[in-house]
Amino acid sequence: MPRSPLPSMLTPDLIGRQREIVEVLLRNGWDYMRRLITGGAPDKPDLPSPAVLCNILIELGPVYVKLGQLLSTRPDLLSARYIEALSRLQSTVPAVPAAEIEAYVRQHMHWVPEEVFAEISYGAIAAGSIGQTHKAILKNGQAVAVKVQRPGIDKQVERDMALIKDIARLVSTTQFGQRYRITDLAEEFKSALTQELDFTTEARYTDELRQNLTDSHWVDSERLIVPQIIWPLTNAKILVMEWLDGQPLLTATLPPVAPVTSQSIDPKAPESERQAITSLLFRAFLYQYFVTGFFHADPHPGNLFYLTGGRIAILDCGMMGRLDPKTRATLTELVLAIVSSDAQRCAQLTLQLTEPLKPVDLVRLESDYSRLLGRYYGLTLERFNTAEAFGAVIETGIHNHLRWPANIGLFTKSLANLEGATRQFNPNINLMAEIKPLMIELFQQQLVGDNPTQLLLRTGLEFRNLSLSAPRQFGFLLDRLSDETLQWNLRIQGFDSLQRSLERSANRRAFSTVVAALIIGAAILSTSQTTAQLQGLSSLLFAAASFLGIWLIVSILRSGRWQ
Repeated sequence: MPRSPLPSMLTPDLIGRQREIVEVLLRNGWDYMRRLITGGAPDKPDLPSPAVLCNILIELGPVYVKLGQLLSTRPDLLSARYIEALSRLQSTVPAVPAAEIEAYVRQHMHWVPEEVFAEISYGAIAAGSIGQTHKAILKNGQAVAVKVQRPGIDKQVERDMALIKDIARLVSTTQFGQRYRITDLAEEFKSALTQELDFTTEARYTDELRQNLTDSHWVDSERLIVPQIIWPLTNAKILVMEWLDGQPLLTATLPPVAPVTSQSIDPKAPESERQAITSLLFRAFLYQYFVTGFFHADPHPGNLFYLTGGRIAILDCGMMGRLDPKTRATLTELVLAIVSSDAQRCAQLTLQLTEPLKPVDLVRLESDYSRLLGRYYGLTLERFNTAEAFGAVIETGIHNHLRWPANIGLFTKSLANLEGATRQFNPNINLMAEIKPLMIELFQQQLVGDNPTQLLLRTGLEFRNLSLSAPRQFGFLLDRLSDETLQWNLRIQGFDSLQRSLERSANRRAFSTVVAALIIGAAILSTSQTTAQLQGLSSLLFAAASFLGIWLIVSILRSGRWQ
């Protein structure tokens, strides 16, 4: 029977939107999704090409563009070519008219704009799918960026997410949907979009990243900055932060070569400036990945700015990721295993990070990793692409029925964006040359932590507890041994079936022995029979032995183990 179309309890707005989606799918030729929405029986999902998928998402509007951007963080769901295409996905939405934005600001700002701004431009400097940015000057003369949520975007998100969740429920009945937990994935996307609609979340993320980098001895906080949030003017719909003058990193004009004079002994050429900026960015992001575990998940070239005065800024903290200490330590080892082409260790670490969807063939996993890492063996460090290799490791794990956690997908996307941006900015980059000097500090950080004294005290306390409890437990064990009340509970996989097989074999052997004894007894009686009673008993024994022998042979033949 064909599946039911989307639920019939739809408002006119949702019905109209559903019709619009079907028209876009028809226009782009994605027949599978069209049949799924309209009630046709779906077979195994087939995705259109990456370019067609991007066109569909753009035509469906800002919510679906944002969905595509979120999907670009999930290499555990999509192949590398889809991830690459979706990572470049940008909304081409026009800016909201100035009059409409002014009315929206006055409605949602806790202050009257004239009371806090000396001037504000309601014409957008940049427009995105969720919000758009304006420039303003505070009463104290400070220039600020004002990010305003697009009017009505919250209702669009609610409407489109309702349809997406309905589609997810239909797909969840297929084997594909059950394997990838499509309904859970839809809820995850809804949660991520809902968070992006609350600008206070982005403001908290921005503050946390700014504080982490300020406190780090790994990073020159005078050179690398994150904008400061103006909290009294910020709410869920409006975000106000300090204005930073500059240009996107890839289009910025670096300072010219300084003339060599007696006052300028060590002039900075553009090449050395590029190398200094590259090193600064890598130190900052490796610190985020492996030390704090709180990292910017979208460091594409548009979010890295070269500011007036030579400073570097990290912008747009709407998409962030977190890694717990255990995952950070495992990822550090995994990166080293990839670089050293250690397939066995790579497989072991993968199993620590992933969830198996079915029993894993470890030999096959190691063999796949060995073939994969063989492609990178012997490459010079300048040609070694860490993000590409890490993405291939994730894809290999997926092919071996392993599910990667979502934060690993965010890490992979962030690393790929960072490496891609820095390679465009500085083609002579040597990633491993940047990483190596930090490894000793990194291992020391993971071994000792930020507070060695606290670690020493905690370790001492654990040893004290162990020293107090160990004698009691050892004494208890000796008492059990002396009282002969100690029991060992040992369970060997497959031992029960082996035990049953041995018991059946022993029973048959005993049974055949009884049959043989009956035959021998009957034979003895028949040779020495003197009375009719003994002759009858002998015949009875032969009959019983024959019946039991035939029954034993039939049972052996029926078991299939007679050979």
